[in-house]
Amino acid sequence: MIRAMIIDDERLARQEIRNLLQNFSDIEIVAESGIVEEALDLIEKENPDLLLLDIQMPGKTGFELLEELDGRAPEVIFVTAYDEYALKAFEVNALDYLMKPVEEDRLRESITKIKKRIAERNENAPPENDGKLDINDQVFLKDGDKCWFVELERVRLFESEGNYVRVYFMDQRPLILKSLNALMERLSDKYFFRASRKHIINLRWVEKVETWFNGGLLVILKDGTKVEVSRRQSVKLKEMMAL
Repeated sequence: MIRAMIIDDERLARQEIRNLLQNFSDIEIVAESGIVEEALDLIEKENPDLLLLDIQMPGKTGFELLEELDGRAPEVIFVTAYDEYALKAFEVNALDYLMKPVEEDRLRESITKIKKRIAERNENAPPENDGKLDINDQVFLKDGDKCWFVELERVRLFESEGNYVRVYFMDQRPLILKSLNALMERLSDKYFFRASRKHIINLRWVEKVETWFNGGLLVILKDGTKVEVSRRQSVKLKEMMAL
C-alpha cells in the first residue's frame, strides 16, 4: 500500500485528486492540506511515501516546502496549472509532473512509475537504522534556483565551506546551508565517515586507502578525488575496514 498525501491550497483541486485516487486500490490517502506549514507537520507525523504537490501556494511554493523537509524526501508528483514550472520540476528529478485538470490516464502512468520506484527502493533497503538516513534514502537539495532529489548512494563527498557544505554527486556540486556536525547526526555511520573536520566521505565510494603523513591516511574515491583522513580518524577508519 502506498501512503499518499495531497498538498494544494485549492479545496476543489484536492477533492478532484482524491476522487481520482479512489480508483487505485493500492493508494491510501493519509492526509491532505492547503497550508505549507501545516503540511510540513503532517509529513513528519504521517511519513507518506508520495506527495501530490501543488507548486504555487500562498506564502511558500512547493519547492520551498521540500527544502524545509528535515531528512528523507518522499516521492513527489507535482500537480499544477502553471506549465512554466515544468522544466524546474524535472530539474529536481520529481517523478512526474501533471497539469490541471488532471487526467486519469496520466495519473495512472505516474502511479505505475511510483510503484516501480518504491518497490526497487524497498528491495534494496538496508535494515532500520534508528531513524538515520541510509544509503537508499532520497534527500532534497537546493542551491539558488536549482533543486535536486538525490539518493544518498550517489553522494560521494560532503565538504565544509564556512557555514555551508558542498555536496558532490554526479557532476553537481551544490552548496547547502548546513554544518558537517549537523549532517553526521542525520547520516548513517555505517555508510558515511567523518574523515576530518572538513570532509565526510561515502564509504561505498572508496577505491583505495594509502598511508599518509604523520600517521594519517589518504582515501582515494572512485572518481579520483583524494581526501586526507586525520590521524585521529585514521584509527577509526582502520578499525571499521579491518576484517
